[in-house]
Formats: sequence, C-alpha cells, structure tokens
Amino acid sequence: MNEMDNIVTLIDEEGKEMNFEILDVISYQDEDYAIMVTCDDVDEEADTVIIVRIDVDENGEEFYSSVEDEAILDAVFETFKEKSGDDFDFVD
Repeated sequence: MNEMDNIVTLIDEEGKEMNFEILDVISYQDEDYAIMVTCDDVDEEADTVIIVRIDVDENGEEFYSSVEDEAILDAVFETFKEKSGDDFDFVD
C-alpha cells in the first residue's frame, strides 16, 4: 500500500473539503472504525485524531459515519493506543 492509499477527502458540514490520512482501522463490536489525522494545514492542532465508523452502502461502496457514543470512541482510541504505542507519542 502506498502513502496515497491512506489519504481520503472528507467534506465537512460547511461543504469544505479536507484531506485526512488513515492511521489505522480498528475493529470493535463487529464494526470497523478508521483512525484519521488531518493532512491539511488548518488552525486546529495538527495531531488531533478523528474516529469515524466505516459503513457500506447497498452498492458495496464504503462511506464514513460520525460516532456520537463517547464510550465507543474511548474504547476504539484505547485499542489504537495499545496497538500503536510504539509508533506515536500520546498526550493525555
């Protein structure tokens, strides 16, 4: 897999396109979640990750859904930290 395979473009609620790098995909409770970090130069802190659920539509195409459940977000992020602790420096 080359680096460009890990880049996705998402559109925010204001219609602005943003590029994200997928750092990992974590399976949790029979769902897959993508751990992403922005590739674009934005005002937000560059090392903030987002977690989205990977869903599949009726045509078999993947799309990303936001996750509102804090318990799921925490569990997925903890799994990511355990799996990737040697690759990233995490700040609590």
